[in-house]
Amino acid sequence: MPNAKETGDGAMSHEAGHSAGPDGGPGTSRPGRRRLTCLAVVVAVLAAGVGGGVWLFQSHLSQPFGDDRACDGSDTKLPEAISAGGAPIPTGASDVHYYTRNGNAEVTFVSGEVEDYLHRAGVLPDDASPFDAEYGSKAEAADEIALPDGLCGSPLRGPVWVYGSTSAAGSGVGVMVERSPMDNDSFRLPARVVVTYRLP
Repeated sequence: MPNAKETGDGAMSHEAGHSAGPDGGPGTSRPGRRRLTCLAVVVAVLAAGVGGGVWLFQSHLSQPFGDDRACDGSDTKLPEAISAGGAPIPTGASDVHYYTRNGNAEVTFVSGEVEDYLHRAGVLPDDASPFDAEYGSKAEAADEIALPDGLCGSPLRGPVWVYGSTSAAGSGVGVMVERSPMDNDSFRLPARVVVTYRLP
């Protein structure tokens, strides 16, 4: 029969075997491993969140003046309420962008109140038809017409009607508006507009 010493040595050897690692060194208990795994996951999530926040912050800073409406290269910030070519752009206009350089401005927006804007800006007399050849002309009828150089945003969809006039300050104002492809007497609804003018 094994004596007490041998029994004790066997128990100690059995416990040592459980605590030994794969290389014979001290092992890590399962609860400890779970804690390390959870910690690694938390660190990874925090790192991803911080990285995303930095990207969004840098993206915002890349816009001139911190204004999402301003296109790259603009050198003058326009006010929150933009007056383009002598009149405020329509209330509720969407997809507004602008490009300013050397005292000139190009503004694009989408609105269903284009005719009212043309009257207010003095581009079209109150009693004139929007498509009177005396005040405007038909531009190329391509499916898409690129915006002027520097101006960002979606391209114009053809056909496009072009207006040219003189502002109250005596400087030229150019306006391009999307015309309905189905009705020669209507604008698209809503229509994209591009206004080119001299800053005051």
